[in-house]
Amino acid sequence: MLLAEIEIFHSRPIAPTRRLSLGHLYLPVEPTPGFGGVLLGAILAVHIGEVDDDLIPDIQRLLVEIENDSRVVQPRLRHRFQVDRHGLSYSRHRMMGNGESIEFEFDNNGTPLQQVLGAIYSLERLDVSLRRILVPIMRRAMTWRGPIGPSFIAYLAGTNASSVSALADPRAWALEILGFPSGTVKPGKRDIMARFREKLRHAHPDHGGDEVLASKLIIDITEARRVLIESL
Repeated sequence: MLLAEIEIFHSRPIAPTRRLSLGHLYLPVEPTPGFGGVLLGAILAVHIGEVDDDLIPDIQRLLVEIENDSRVVQPRLRHRFQVDRHGLSYSRHRMMGNGESIEFEFDNNGTPLQQVLGAIYSLERLDVSLRRILVPIMRRAMTWRGPIGPSFIAYLAGTNASSVSALADPRAWALEILGFPSGTVKPGKRDIMARFREKLRHAHPDHGGDEVLASKLIIDITEARRVLIESL
């Protein structure tokens, strides 16, 4: 199942001029960061380490300009960002759902800098209010130095859950994890804590919980409690 996708059009390495454009974008970002925000962050995390260190300050300035909806003078960072895609090659990056697991597909035909710039310029397609939430998350992604998997998703989204359902609708996921009946909208703190303690007791191996699954289940139960308590 396709969760998010971005096409970045770019000049070929042998081209005398360096150009950049965007193609198809499918970037759901609500509730933030959403699948789209996680994909953009993953593109930055994968490629920023291969970008010349001398260019990092200007990349940070570009993020500030896009966050503030300022005019970005072209060319920028050795590339001209344009609408025309004629004669350009392209890279496509996807975030896919496999059941509740999330997988990434990176199709890198251009340079690392082109992938970073494509991800950053994609933010311009979003409302300014969303950019101001997502840009700090993109800065976090640029500091990541580990594999792109569940730990990265949890780090970027600020959650201990990294499943498809948890990112798509955190409240609905949390209500289901804690076993609230269908149709429950906003349980009180007392009910949340009672469900949390009950689920935690059943999940613990000392009370018959599966030892192999207990660790992840306890993390999910605890995260579900946090989501619901913070939404009160």
